[in-house]
Amino acid sequence: MADKVNQGVHNYTDKYDYIAPEDPLVRERLEWFKDQKLGLMMHWGPYCQLGVVESWALSDKDGSWSRNGIDWVDGDMELFKQQYIDLNKTFNPVRFMPDQWAKIAKEGGFKYLIFTTKHHDGFCMWDTKTTDYKITGKDCPYRNNKYADIVKHLFNAFRNEGLGIAAYFSKADWHSEYYWAEGHEHSHFKNRNTTYNTKEYPELWNKFVEYTHEQLRELLTDYGKVDILWLDAGWVCPQNNQDIRLYDIIEEIRRTTQPGLIVADRTVGGVYENYVTPEQTVPDEPMDIPWESCITLGTSFSFAYGDDYKPLRQVAHLLIDIVAKGGNLALNVGPQPDGRLPRQALRSIHDLGQWLKVYGDAIYGTRPCAPYRTGNFAFTKKGGKVYAFYLYSDENQELITETTIPVDFDCKSVTLMGSGERISFKRTSEGIKVTVPHREGKTPVCDVFVLSDEEG
Repeated sequence: MADKVNQGVHNYTDKYDYIAPEDPLVRERLEWFKDQKLGLMMHWGPYCQLGVVESWALSDKDGSWSRNGIDWVDGDMELFKQQYIDLNKTFNPVRFMPDQWAKIAKEGGFKYLIFTTKHHDGFCMWDTKTTDYKITGKDCPYRNNKYADIVKHLFNAFRNEGLGIAAYFSKADWHSEYYWAEGHEHSHFKNRNTTYNTKEYPELWNKFVEYTHEQLRELLTDYGKVDILWLDAGWVCPQNNQDIRLYDIIEEIRRTTQPGLIVADRTVGGVYENYVTPEQTVPDEPMDIPWESCITLGTSFSFAYGDDYKPLRQVAHLLIDIVAKGGNLALNVGPQPDGRLPRQALRSIHDLGQWLKVYGDAIYGTRPCAPYRTGNFAFTKKGGKVYAFYLYSDENQELITETTIPVDFDCKSVTLMGSGERISFKRTSEGIKVTVPHREGKTPVCDVFVLSDEEG
């Protein structure tokens, strides 16, 4: 178990602790997952109205970092926390258009969606029957909108575009009276865990388990095909005396409504962490297990006013680095309070989509290829071809005319992806030496040399 959580950012499970699933359907679906390479992650809930970090300001123990920039009534944090909780009463994203989001994602080159059905604050973005703290609840002004069941309409829209679905779900629920119960040891100064000892109050804990199972049953039964269950709040686990009995609900769901369901019980390890999820980081070395880095396009998972978004070169280099090491990139965009996606984020998404239309064949459906990442080079392979990326650090860098690709491959032809131009080459003791004709124009994100084991 990777138990470290630093300012809301989770550590990730070591590859040597990974347990491959025994279910052949899950193993098959993991191969599908490894083909996708690029997912769109979205953290969205009432908290976006304040532009603060999602959920964490409710935890007193995490207040020192999560409440930065909040100047609230002479430091009255209890008043602030109630204000946060009451954000459901003003959340009214009337410009939310799920079909438009799905089309933007598809055009941006994304292959699947990861959406926060519920974060740690307990607000449900679907029409659950378990609580009224939800998007369709009586206190939420959006409840009568035709898209009020946001999860339903978003999942349907993305499926209609042929994209996969991952349901993000927090195992912790800080709104639940069964998790943050009043009148207990930690009720007056809350941290991310339960306010009570689950061993001393088993009946209370069992109520929370039943509540959680029913929410998962709703999402995985009433909301169509779900490819991935993305479970957050890794501290909710048997090792921490918070056993939500995942086996019971996951195996029930796999037997009935979602055969082959991939589960990412992140940071916990064990049979339900079917893939590993580095957060805001990329491993230094390749990992030969299924993995996915979740990284923000801006600086925050939730919407932040005036945020800065990564430009194409940075995002593409990030994707190339991750794919070359065997992973997927879950690129996070936090939608605005009105239901639109930030304009700067849209620009980056559009640019990425245009880039992938040219270079996507070297990304999607590939597998890692030694030496993976070295110097300016990154490598992938697929179907008798090796794709060698030469990364340019900035637009002012001089275009290469000659270089040696450091790869051991019985190459019969080399072409430059994008132009399809044949490139002269010769094998050397250090790899494949290529000579590129003189080119004019702006320096691209990268050059991609397609090395084929067949004559071009």
